[in-house]
Amino acid sequence: MKVVDSIDKPADIVEFRTILFSDRDRFTRRMLAAGSFVIDNPHEVALSPISALAERSGLPATNFVRLAQAMGFSGFSEMQRLFRDPLHRSFHPTLEERIRHSQGEQVISDPNDISALGRSLAQANIASLNHLSDRIASLPLEAAVDRILDARVVYVVGVDRSFAPAAYLSYALNRAGVQSVQITGSGSAARDHAAVMAPDDLLVAISFPPYAQDTITACGLARRNDRPIIAITDGNVSPIADGALEVIAVEDAELHGFRALTVLMTVVQTLMMGVAYRKRQAHGGFNIDEINA
Repeated sequence: MKVVDSIDKPADIVEFRTILFSDRDRFTRRMLAAGSFVIDNPHEVALSPISALAERSGLPATNFVRLAQAMGFSGFSEMQRLFRDPLHRSFHPTLEERIRHSQGEQVISDPNDISALGRSLAQANIASLNHLSDRIASLPLEAAVDRILDARVVYVVGVDRSFAPAAYLSYALNRAGVQSVQITGSGSAARDHAAVMAPDDLLVAISFPPYAQDTITACGLARRNDRPIIAITDGNVSPIADGALEVIAVEDAELHGFRALTVLMTVVQTLMMGVAYRKRQAHGGFNIDEINA
């Protein structure tokens, strides 16, 4: 971590976000995790006591204090005042706010009403897809397609909630004629897969809070061996984004503890369609209809 003699604290939330992303070496991993939570939940940060933020994020309260001090504030209370300004004047609403606005997180009076549950989830997914549509041009999808097509073998790792999208991506790549290996083992098996990657192989890692240790381990091995990584995660402060050549930030809806996969699968399928159309452009006889993915 850098030693900073004099720190100019951010004047607004936009500047806070910029400092966190562009000067990440200033912060520890725990501070980066706290910063990611702060950016994703500005209303909660503005209105909640630090103890509530610690409970909600699963991080010790001291991480928020240390983050504030590393940002140049005297403590958490001073940093919190920054977030009490009207957020919509200086910062685009986060996905979580968008979901609230579209009733994606409304309180369900009767949890036994499956129709009400379904409507809530549909609204949350609509909000998250609209959010993706607004920002998809800023994602490094073209660069990711280039790296996938240039790789000898594409290794894909994703466990827990990310297992299904990772399995689909590896399956679809193989169907499109791109050699792919899904890292499905845990512990030593995941490490062994990552360790045998060749210099011209690629690792696509998928993980979201609370980040899976096997995925973090695989990325760490690839990084130490100077193997290229594409990270599909919640943002640049994610531990699997460290050292990644491309970071594809995905913000999915969350409804009462259930996180949707709608945006994540849309991004993964967009990558696959990009790969398929690029291959058809390069090879006139390539039949996209036969991929069946």
